[in-house]
Amino acid sequence: MPEELRVTSAWAIPDAELAERFSRASGPGGQGVNTTDSRVELSFDVARARSVPPHLRHRLLCGLRSRLIDGVLVVAASEYREQLRNRAAARDRLARLLRDAAAAPPPARRATRPTRGSRERRLAEKKRRGQTKQGRRAGGWD
Repeated sequence: MPEELRVTSAWAIPDAELAERFSRASGPGGQGVNTTDSRVELSFDVARARSVPPHLRHRLLCGLRSRLIDGVLVVAASEYREQLRNRAAARDRLARLLRDAAAAPPPARRATRPTRGSRERRLAEKKRRGQTKQGRRAGGWD
């Protein structure tokens, strides 16, 4: 395993700031699933980590607030039978979550007014739709 988790080209998390826990996973694996600790829980303390750039900390805490427990982000992986593959999957998932939360918000929408043509088309469509419904009412299906 590498000594750091690369989140972006400019930001990496050293392994010392990540905590891994292993447990028995459910799912495929036969009798072996009852004896091997292949499930991986990867924890990262977003609130207190030194590797988080100061300008990103608030954005990460806000973007991940529904997933954080006391400022700690926990990711679990148990989809593979091998612990090594689950470790890699957990690291990828953690990096993706942090990358998505650190992304800059989209620019605010500039308010615009509908054009005259679009207003006329909307009203014409409403009138057409009303006539269709009117025709159904007077259908005479008694």
